[in-house]
Amino acid sequence: MADDTEPPEDDDSGADVGHDLDADRTTAPMSDYSSRAVFVGALVALVGAAIAFGIPLLAV
Repeated sequence: MADDTEPPEDDDSGADVGHDLDADRTTAPMSDYSSRAVFVGALVALVGAAIAFGIPLLAV
């Protein structure tokens, strides 16, 4: 018995939703990032930690 739930091989289902099937794609962890981006991320993490732990410690 044939499985009729799969689309035909020539059916381009990615084009139905606007995906470019021929594009070279990368995910975020594979993307290059600069030293400046690392510095900004570390600075944001430090400020967040200072707010998360500093304010409750000052309120005691």
